[in-house]
Amino acid sequence: MQSGIAEIPGFDEKVLRIAPQVDRFEGYAEAHGQRIASIVDLLGAAFNLASRDRFFLRQAALVHDVGELKMDREYIGSGRILTVEERLDLQRHPVIGEQETAKMGLPRGVQLLVRWHHEWWNGSGYPDGLAAEQIPLAARILRISDTYAALTSK
Repeated sequence: MQSGIAEIPGFDEKVLRIAPQVDRFEGYAEAHGQRIASIVDLLGAAFNLASRDRFFLRQAALVHDVGELKMDREYIGSGRILTVEERLDLQRHPVIGEQETAKMGLPRGVQLLVRWHHEWWNGSGYPDGLAAEQIPLAARILRISDTYAALTSK
């Protein structure tokens, strides 16, 4: 467990239990979700986000791809180019993740960050096609942190 994550008072144990399952399913050798949680916390601090918002961000970072885990599709970890149908299917994972985090009893703020973690500034993201300032700052921080962590991992 990465230093600091488990020691945070009130950190939901369900999040800490499922995060390694998501990482394994996606094929990450290291704790991808925990790495993202550290990055979002640093960026959240740099943007002067409130401690509650940073807490929600850290939780969302750990479970942002729980929808992929629940979908359990073989193509997710295949490492090959996805078909059009597979790509459309995969684009459902943020909504499924939002639903799963709701079932886990996580705060609505965490649920929405999971839902919006694939929105893009130019509006081409999913599931809602939010653009620019429509995307909450915390969701933008999660998106860029996830992208950076994925591009720089082994």
